Amino acid sequence: MRGSSRASAATVEKAFAAKLDAGVHADAGVTGVVGRVVDRVLGRTVDRHQLGEDLFAATTAIDGAIALRRAVADPSRPSDAKAELVERLFAGKVGDDALDLLKTAVSQRWSEERDLTDTLESLAVSSVVAAAEAEGRADQMEDDLFRFERIVAGNPGLRDALTDRRGDPGSKERLVQSLLEGKANPEALRLVRQAVLSPRGRRFDRVLDSYLAIAAIRRDQLAATVTTAVPLDDDQQRRLAAALSSYYAGKAVHLSIVVDPAVIGGIRVQIGDDVVDGTILRRLEAARRHLGA
Repeated sequence: MRGSSRASAATVEKAFAAKLDAGVHADAGVTGVVGRVVDRVLGRTVDRHQLGEDLFAATTAIDGAIALRRAVADPSRPSDAKAELVERLFAGKVGDDALDLLKTAVSQRWSEERDLTDTLESLAVSSVVAAAEAEGRADQMEDDLFRFERIVAGNPGLRDALTDRRGDPGSKERLVQSLLEGKANPEALRLVRQAVLSPRGRRFDRVLDSYLAIAAIRRDQLAATVTTAVPLDDDQQRRLAAALSSYYAGKAVHLSIVVDPAVIGGIRVQIGDDVVDGTILRRLEAARRHLGA
């Protein structure tokens, strides 16, 4: 994002954080059933799952109607008029929290129309991630998303079935359910369904990568893809995560492990644009290039 969109997104994200963190248990580090009970007793809870559903639905609705998208993102139109339009269209169809955020979002100035819906989608994903955090299963959600992305990437038939633009959405949804229901946690399943049914012009792997990036930001941690010839045991993973955390100024690191016998030995770590490749395969390739020179 650039220009006014960056400031607008920050304003909406601030409003979102205020709603999402209205419950006390996120700040207190209390998760799961105990956290939900505390919030209910104090009357300060937000249904994170429902908020995510509502924001996904609003994103799809705005994306799918050119006239509406232009109307709510038009910087020359008065903010109160855009907020009133959203109120008329979405009141009773989404919850009060989502409606408040929609009105806040359309009241901002956006450099590009898509910046508005990109921001709404990002908040929807963050809400689903927050729901997983509240249940103490955010790590599992990230692992499930990463593994499914790898499975799809390695199976052209499955990839085509999930991404064919001419394919029946109902058939795609049933395929996702059959593959993941009972095998992946609910939040991972929800995000995969969204990526399949509403990719918004992006490749499936790019959509899931963007969701994982949003999760990493939400959880204030780095995502590391680790490629190794053999599986790493729990102790090795803990030591690697600790070493990476130390290198990155104490920031938490979540590991996604890729086992690839082709690397022969050693390890490759990628965090964002940073790549450390200590695999034997890379060394052999470097030696071949040197000999060829």
